[in-house]
Amino acid sequence: MQTITKKDLIDRISEATGQRRAVAKHMVQEFLDTIIDELGKGNRIEFRDFGVFEARMRRERQAQNPKTLERVIVPAKQTVKFKPGRLMKKVLEDGQPEIVTRPMKIADSAEATHSG
Repeated sequence: MQTITKKDLIDRISEATGQRRAVAKHMVQEFLDTIIDELGKGNRIEFRDFGVFEARMRRERQAQNPKTLERVIVPAKQTVKFKPGRLMKKVLEDGQPEIVTRPMKIADSAEATHSG
């Protein structure tokens, strides 16, 4: 199994869209920042076929320190749950990606960053 980093994704997006790496980097970072902001507000983020991100409150629980065997209270905390979508489940089950990537060339970087 290989680890794909944000840099790797930026490079792939830059190549697939024909955009400069700096533009792709800005778009990826803006996308990730928006997801973090929305989850921080308690919103649910749904990408059809990809999956759903939800902010969830994990309740307080009792645990045990493995070294001392002492019982400790683990406080409640906010966490993120991800539920894979239909296409992602299928790809993971089949072990073979069926996602067709189409090269997309964006004529002007200003158009890419300002279009709605």
